[in-house]
Amino acid sequence: MDVQFFKTPAGEEMVVLSKADYEALVRIAEEAAEDAADVAAFDAAMAAPNGLEQLPFEVSQHILKGTGLLKALRLWRDVGQVKLADDIGTSQGFISDLESGRRKMTEEVASKLATALDIPLRWLV
Repeated sequence: MDVQFFKTPAGEEMVVLSKADYEALVRIAEEAAEDAADVAAFDAAMAAPNGLEQLPFEVSQHILKGTGLLKALRLWRDVGQVKLADDIGTSQGFISDLESGRRKMTEEVASKLATALDIPLRWLV
C-alpha cells in the first residue's frame, strides 16, 4: 500500500492513498461490519424476549470462524479435551468425536457437558 502523510496548514493530519487501496479498505470495513451484524443478530436471537442468556461474544466469534459449538464453548472456558473428558467421565476421543460430528450428543451427555462447562443446557440441545 502506497500512502502519503501530510499536515494541513491548520495542523490536521491527512493521508493520501490510491483509489484501489481505498476501495480495498472499504471492502474490508464492509465485511467486518457484516460479520459484526451477523454476530449481533445471532446473539439477539439467542437472547429471546424471555430473558434467556445469550452466547458470549468469544463463542460467537469462534462459530463465525467455522468452529463447532462444543469446541467453541470449550475454548471459551479454556478447558482441554482431556480435562473435559475426565470431568464428565469419558475419554478424550469421545469429546473429539462429539466436536467433529462423528458422534451425536445425547441429552444425558449434553447435561454433563453443560455442568462441566458451567453453561446453560439449552446452549447444547
